[in-house]
Amino acid sequence: MSEHEGKRPGTRLVEAGRRKAWTQGIVNPPVWRASTILFDDVAALRAAIRQPDAGLYYGRRGTPTQWALADALTELEPGAAGTTLHPSGVAAITTALLALLEPGDELLMVDTAYEPTRVFCDGMLARIGVTTRYYDPGVRGAAIDALFSERTRAIFLESPGSLTFEVQDVPAICAAAKARGVTTLIDNTWATPLLFPAIAHGCDVSILACTKYVVGHSDVMLGSATAVPGVFERIRRMGQALGQHVAPDDAFLAARGLRTMGVRLKQHGESSVAIARWLEAQPLVAMVLHPALPGCPGHELWARDFAGSAGLFAFAIRGDDAARVRLVDALTHFGIGFSWGGYESLALPIDPERARTAVPWASPGPMIRLQIGLEDTDDLIADLAKALEAAME
Repeated sequence: MSEHEGKRPGTRLVEAGRRKAWTQGIVNPPVWRASTILFDDVAALRAAIRQPDAGLYYGRRGTPTQWALADALTELEPGAAGTTLHPSGVAAITTALLALLEPGDELLMVDTAYEPTRVFCDGMLARIGVTTRYYDPGVRGAAIDALFSERTRAIFLESPGSLTFEVQDVPAICAAAKARGVTTLIDNTWATPLLFPAIAHGCDVSILACTKYVVGHSDVMLGSATAVPGVFERIRRMGQALGQHVAPDDAFLAARGLRTMGVRLKQHGESSVAIARWLEAQPLVAMVLHPALPGCPGHELWARDFAGSAGLFAFAIRGDDAARVRLVDALTHFGIGFSWGGYESLALPIDPERARTAVPWASPGPMIRLQIGLEDTDDLIADLAKALEAAME
C-alpha cells in the first residue's frame, strides 16, 4: 500500500517522490548527474547486474532525480505500478505502442489523435506490420464493442482531443476493451491525473506530454507513461531497449513544476472558461469548442468524469483565413507558437480537417486554438476584443 494512498491530489503533489533516501533532508531531491556508477567490489557489481533496477546501476537507468519524478507521477494515478520517463510526449507514446504491439496486430486509434501520433502509426507501425484503424471519438453505447476485431490488441484514446476537444466515454471504452483483452492507452495531457485519473477510470496506460502542465514553464521537453502492473514492465523494457533517457536537470525542473501544477491548473481552467464564455457572445465567433461549455461534444461526459477544466480550447470565426491572420497577428498578450501548458498564453491557427480520416471535420469558419496562461483574465479578454476588431477590418 502506498504511503500516499488516501491523500488528496494536492497533498500528493507536494509530498510524492520525496523519499528521505533521495532528498537526504533537502526539500527538493537534488540533481544527481551520472553516467558511470562505481561499485565497491565485484560482488556488488554482480549483485547489481542481477537486479539492475533495484538501485544505482548506470546513468541511463536513472538516479534519484529521475526516480523522484517517476515516483511522484505514479502516486497521482491510483492503481498504477510505475512510471517511465521519456525525452518527449511523442517518445512516451511511440515507446508504449512499440512495447504493446507486434506484427500482425491491429491498433484502434482515435481520429482526434495528436498529429505526430498519426504520423508514427501511418509510418513506422505500418512498416513493421501493425495496422492502424481510426475511429470516431464520439462513439457511444453498443457501437463501442463493434469497433474491435479479432486482431485488435490495443486502443488509444485522447480525451479531450487537442484540436477539436471531443470528450470520449473512457470508462465504457475501457470496459469493452478489458472484456476482449485489449490494452487501453490514453493521451491524458489536457487533463493530467489531477482532473482525470485515467487509470482509476479503467485505462491501462496514462501518457503525459510533461512538457505541458507538469513542467509548466515552456523550458523542458519530457514525457511519461504511467501504467498498471504487467503493462508497466513491458514499457520499461522497451524504453531501455531503445535507450530512452531523461536528463537529470530536466527531471529536476519537471519535479519542481509538478509541485505547483494544482494551483496553476486551477487558474488556467478558471480563466479559460471565462474567456470561452465571453467568446461565445461575440458576433464574429461562429463556434467555441471547450469541454466545460454545454455546446461542446461530450460535455456531459466531461461533467461526469472530470474534476475541472484545463486551459486549452479552440474557436472558429466567421470569415476567411485573411481575417484569421489579422486576428492572431493583432494579439499582444498571446504568443504564436506550438505546445501549451506554460504560464504564457498562446494562439495558433489550426485546420483539423487535414488530420481526420474516420469522421470528416466541418468547421463553420477558420479555427484558432488558444492556450490560456496565467495573465490577468480581463487583460486577455481586452486583447481578444481588440484582435476581433482587427479581424473585421
